Amino acid sequence: MKNARFMLIGLAVAMLTACSGSGPAPQGSSPASQGSPPVAGSKVVAIGVTVTQLTEVVKGWSVKKKILGKDVYNDKDEKVGSIDDLIVGLDKASSFAIVGAGGFLGIDRHDVAIPIKQLEEKDGKFILPGATKDVIKGMPPFQYAM
Repeated sequence: MKNARFMLIGLAVAMLTACSGSGPAPQGSSPASQGSPPVAGSKVVAIGVTVTQLTEVVKGWSVKKKILGKDVYNDKDEKVGSIDDLIVGLDKASSFAIVGAGGFLGIDRHDVAIPIKQLEEKDGKFILPGATKDVIKGMPPFQYAM
């Protein structure tokens, strides 16, 4: 459970960094000197998002509430797996859903990485057009780096 929390925190930091277009401010600089507006309720902030960016953040998908554990269907409305994790690439611009297919209680389960751009959301469901359980089981398995 702790790993999942750290992963979600890391994902949020990576997404915020990618959204802001920059990392932490150089030492000795302030947002005013960088031309970015301060975070609401603060006069000088070197990290965080602006009020405008925060408005965009709340419109996005919540990993915890809207993605993790959700089933994935194909375009024929057949369940082909479920989303077990979300990975942000090292470039912070690409993200991948880890989709698990098959198995029972985790036994003989086959996890694969699917670029998040390939998933469509329709009527609250995640759709992976052209996918079947056999197609997913035929893909190279995803394994976490040690």
